[in-house]
Amino acid sequence: MLFSDLPPLFVRVFGVVLGLLWGSFLNVVIYRVPRGMSVVHPPSHCPACGKNVAPWLNVPVFSYLILRGKARCCGAKMSARYPLVEALGGGLSLAIIEVLLLGLPPRTTLATGLLLFGAYLALALGLLAAAFIDLEHMILPDEITLGGAVLGVATAGLRGMPYGTSLLGAVVGYLVVWFPFVFLYKKVRGQDGMGLGDAKLLMLAGAWFGILGAVVVLFAGAIQGSVAGIVMMLTQGKIEEPEAVALEREELIKDAEAGDEEAKKILEEDPLAKAPEEGFLRARLPFGPFLIVSIYEFLFLGDRIVSFIGLDVLFAGV
Repeated sequence: MLFSDLPPLFVRVFGVVLGLLWGSFLNVVIYRVPRGMSVVHPPSHCPACGKNVAPWLNVPVFSYLILRGKARCCGAKMSARYPLVEALGGGLSLAIIEVLLLGLPPRTTLATGLLLFGAYLALALGLLAAAFIDLEHMILPDEITLGGAVLGVATAGLRGMPYGTSLLGAVVGYLVVWFPFVFLYKKVRGQDGMGLGDAKLLMLAGAWFGILGAVVVLFAGAIQGSVAGIVMMLTQGKIEEPEAVALEREELIKDAEAGDEEAKKILEEDPLAKAPEEGFLRARLPFGPFLIVSIYEFLFLGDRIVSFIGLDVLFAGV
C-alpha cells in the first residue's frame, strides 16, 4: 500500500488527534523531568491536592476549556501552559503532514510514510518539551538533545540524507558552540558563555540538517534571542532569570549551610548556582527556546531560507 492511497483529510485528522494526545503527555514530561520524577508513575494527578485525574477529565484542550481552567477535584487554578502545549502538539503534527508528508513522491510506501511521520513528530514534540523546560529551569535534558541527535543520524537514510553528512553535521554542530562559547569563553572569562545543552541542541540540528542547517540555526537563534533580550530590556528594564532557577539556588544554599557536601560542590561548579550579575551581556536568558524556534523554521522552511540568503551555492553538497 502507498502512503498516497490514504485520504488527505484522514491523514490530517489522524495527525492532529495524535499530536494533541502526545501534547497532553508532554505536559507530564515538562513538569516531571526537571524534578527527577518518573513520567509514567504515578498516573496523572492534580499538582495541588494530589488526586488522580480521571481519563474523561484529561481530554486535550477541551477539558481545560470545559472546566474553565480549574481542577475539578479541588478548584485549584490550572496553568494555561497545559492547553497551550497540547494545541502546539496538534499544530506541529499538522504542519509535519502538510509540509513534509503530503508532498512525498507518489510511490512512497505506507510504511515509509509512517516512519517519517513518527521520526518528525518525535523530533518536533521533543523540542517542544525541551523549550518549556529550558524556559522554566534553564535545563535542556540529554534525553531530548542527545536522543534527538541519535534519531537524526539513525533516520538520515530514510530522509534522503547521507549518513556521513548527518554524522559530520552533528560533530560540527556541537563544536561550533562548544569551542568558542564554552571552551574559549571559559578560558578568557572564567565561566561558560553558553551551556553544554545548547551545544547538544546544535548537535541535534546538525544531525538532522547537516552543517548548513546547524550554522543557520545557530545564527538565526542568536538573532532572535538578541532581539528578545533587547525588547525585554526596553520594556522591563532588566532580564529576570527564571523563578525556578532562583528557588533551586536558594535550596542549594540552605543545604550547603546545613553541611551538604554535594550542594557545596554544585554551588562552586554550576554557573546557575551563582547569583546573576548585572548587565545585558551577563543576563540569564534561556537560549534553548530560540534555537528550537530556529530548528522549527529550518525544518519547515529550510529550502526557502537557504535560497533566500544565498547559502545554497556556498554549502552545496554539505
